[in-house]
Amino acid sequence: MERKATVGAGLILLTLCAGQFLMMLDSSVMNVSMATVADDLDTNITGIQTAITLYTLVMAAFMITGGKIGQILGRSRAFSIGCVIYGVGSLTTSVAPNLGVLLLGWSGLEGLGAALILPAIVALVASNFPTDERPRAYGLVAAAAAIAVAVGPIIGGLFTTYLSWRYVFAGEVLVVIAILILSRRIEAEEPEKARLDLVGTGLSAVGLGLIVFGILRSGTWGLVRAKADGPEWIGLSPVIWLILAGGLVIWAFALWENRVLSRGGEPLVDPAILRTKELRAGLNSFFFQYLLQGGLFFAMPLFLSVALGLSAIETGVRLLPLSFTLILAAAGVPKVFPDASPRRVARIGFIALFAALVVLIAGLQEGAGAGVTTWPMLLAGLGIGALASQLGAVTVSSVPDEQSSEVGGLQNTITNLGISIGTALTGAIVIAALSSSLLTGVEGSSQIPAPVKAQASTQLSGGVPFISDKELETALDEAHVGPRATEAIIEENESSRLIGLRTALAVLAALSLVALFFTSRLPARPPTATAT
Repeated sequence: MERKATVGAGLILLTLCAGQFLMMLDSSVMNVSMATVADDLDTNITGIQTAITLYTLVMAAFMITGGKIGQILGRSRAFSIGCVIYGVGSLTTSVAPNLGVLLLGWSGLEGLGAALILPAIVALVASNFPTDERPRAYGLVAAAAAIAVAVGPIIGGLFTTYLSWRYVFAGEVLVVIAILILSRRIEAEEPEKARLDLVGTGLSAVGLGLIVFGILRSGTWGLVRAKADGPEWIGLSPVIWLILAGGLVIWAFALWENRVLSRGGEPLVDPAILRTKELRAGLNSFFFQYLLQGGLFFAMPLFLSVALGLSAIETGVRLLPLSFTLILAAAGVPKVFPDASPRRVARIGFIALFAALVVLIAGLQEGAGAGVTTWPMLLAGLGIGALASQLGAVTVSSVPDEQSSEVGGLQNTITNLGISIGTALTGAIVIAALSSSLLTGVEGSSQIPAPVKAQASTQLSGGVPFISDKELETALDEAHVGPRATEAIIEENESSRLIGLRTALAVLAALSLVALFFTSRLPARPPTATAT
């Protein structure tokens, strides 16, 4: 009987991990297939980047609402409905004849499906696993998401190169069907008698949408100062105004939720749960974990695929060591150290991430090959796995199980914000440091004629793109720059790219130390000890 229960629990965990894996796979696949998809749909890279942005935007904007719908409908039912919507979106994407249909299927339907699925996964772990088994379950679910990011380039590269990107989305439909079949084993619960706060839904979606959209556009438009080729609102980049406007709307949302609660209504999020110090500490740690993770996964492909010229498949293979140690830590820490302090494990996790970033910075020297990423990826996997083994259980165990859907919505909103900010911040720092270093090097070079220096200073003042040597050589050839000057500029660009990456990674390393200060409010004892 015990063996049967163990098998049943294993299948439930497999189902939830498969759902989490699927939600994270799309973006990494699309990132490496952009050029092929754009050509197939008779559009341009900007159109595909818009689809990627809107997918993230829809998820982030409706994640809190998705958590509340899970309470109203029941978490298992919300999970199943989300899978159906996601599956329809994947099918629509796989047969999309143009960009408009791709936006509907991928950005719209899949984004909405994910907004239902992800909060439900957090709640379903809480309702299907006892407190002492949750750290391992949450750790493996988080590991599934990170693995999806690592293997996404491999899957995308293989299908795009040898078959078609459409088969990835068609395959997702089959995975969704399998998940729906397996989800019958998930313990169903009675839905709560509550109404959806439509005003709160609108305010949260608009506020979060404005903030996330602003962050996602910061690399293109500039964060505060508008870029030379970007729009300008009242003398500044639209990004800062979008973020400020989003913050004001979120403030209005908080006021509205308190008003609903004072009148005896059902708020979208109970403001009282945010006064729980363990929940706040867990959410803060989640934010830093995903900020660092987002920045690292942004920087690594720049080095591997752009600077070294590796293919999408080769880049994905170089990221795989992270997946191995991540699973090892996420599943192993709760099993081997069931009574370990979440605070101590989280601190070890951030220290491991700090060590990974420092080792990576030290290895990114001129002439470095792809091998310099192996040890940093192993260390980063241990750090992320250690954090994953604790934080999910900490946040959910800090409130009654009935509010686990709300926690799921908040948790996934925070992780989306963390990834978005980590990616945008890393990109901005890389470009700023690259631009400064390259322009200084060009101006100080004796091999580059004065007219070329003046032209470079004018054209690159708004920022230097992170491009390969071949792309730079082609651009210089089209600009009729002489071979001697071209060689000098390419050499300066090679060293400046590494300076840009090292600078961005140094900032991430500093933030990993900042994150340690936010772990002080995490519980010193595991949820099982707290519960007893």
